[in-house]
Amino acid sequence: MNMNSITIRPAYADDELAIRRLAELDSAGVPEGPLLLAEVEGELRAAISLRDQTVIADPFVRTADLVALLAFNAAQLTPQSAGERRRRLLNSIWAGQRAGAQLPTRNRSSISVG
Repeated sequence: MNMNSITIRPAYADDELAIRRLAELDSAGVPEGPLLLAEVEGELRAAISLRDQTVIADPFVRTADLVALLAFNAAQLTPQSAGERRRRLLNSIWAGQRAGAQLPTRNRSSISVG
């Protein structure tokens, strides 16, 4: 696969027929939009839903690297990504507090001024 010929782009209304064909090739339904597409030399090879990361890909062509590239790009474009990371961080902090670990706090009463 020539790396210079790969295009990652959002799906547009005029991509509907190509997306449906790709879904049929993959024996899958069309993922919920919005979609991010991977084209090789102008041919649609894979698509990922930015909503739920459902992937469809051409089963007759090696697409594992394309799918990984799509997933990476989708993670960067998905607005929930930052919020999800923040939520996981807060959950891990809260879990640590429930287990008895404490976060460092400032104790202003222990500050002495010379």
